[in-house]
Amino acid sequence: MTKGEKANLRRHVQAWQLSQFLHGEQGALICTAKIVQQVPSVDAKFYAATQVMDEARHVETYARLLHEKFELAYPITKPLKRLLNDVLTDSRWDMTYLGMQVLIEGLALAAFAGIRDTAKNPLAAAVNAYVMQDEARHVAFGRLALREYYPHLTQAERDEREEFAVEASYLMRDRFQQEEVWETVGLPVEKCLAYVEASPELREFQARLFSRIVPAIKAIGLWGPKIRNAYSAMGVMSFADLDADALMVNDERVALEFDARQGRLPS
Repeated sequence: MTKGEKANLRRHVQAWQLSQFLHGEQGALICTAKIVQQVPSVDAKFYAATQVMDEARHVETYARLLHEKFELAYPITKPLKRLLNDVLTDSRWDMTYLGMQVLIEGLALAAFAGIRDTAKNPLAAAVNAYVMQDEARHVAFGRLALREYYPHLTQAERDEREEFAVEASYLMRDRFQQEEVWETVGLPVEKCLAYVEASPELREFQARLFSRIVPAIKAIGLWGPKIRNAYSAMGVMSFADLDADALMVNDERVALEFDARQGRLPS
């Protein structure tokens, strides 16, 4: 590939990734509005209402980044669309929390962190740092709500939620093949998919995505044999002992450092 072709491919890959962030945030906006209606606790309704505002801000931010800076956007991937549909159509409030607050937003946090910590573009790094500042609170609240609720479920109810978490984890792990990018830029799709599948970098990236999900799942008590076996098979059990609260504190610290560099806060 020429230098120009490589630059164009990078632009499309980045736009594809940011587009999936946008679609995830759009789903989160709808889910949190649903939580305001469904959740039984008044305090939880109040918190969910504040999260609706956060998610609306995130949707606007990623939409502007894509349309004004990249001038390019991609549709939602089939696995993410399927997962969002499952979360949005389930009538139980805790399944909305589990699917969105813990699983989808937990994976998003890890993906955001990769851009925040490695991006050479200051705007991309800052956007993801600020979104993470909000999302870390959302995941923490979902973890707290479910940790208090799940001990009261029957074993059959817990098993059903573990099965959902396992299926959702596989869906999220397998949605990063970027088939739409290879087709759009005119590369041989089957060869690109085979290359991606065999890539050690992809397997490492997929595993790293679960650095926020695994400790959260363990913290809320969905830690039976089925889910432990699934995470062992994925090679992500090493994340089980991470301190989720410490990760959230670090996300807040990094965002404040971005503010300090912009002169918004004293360094």
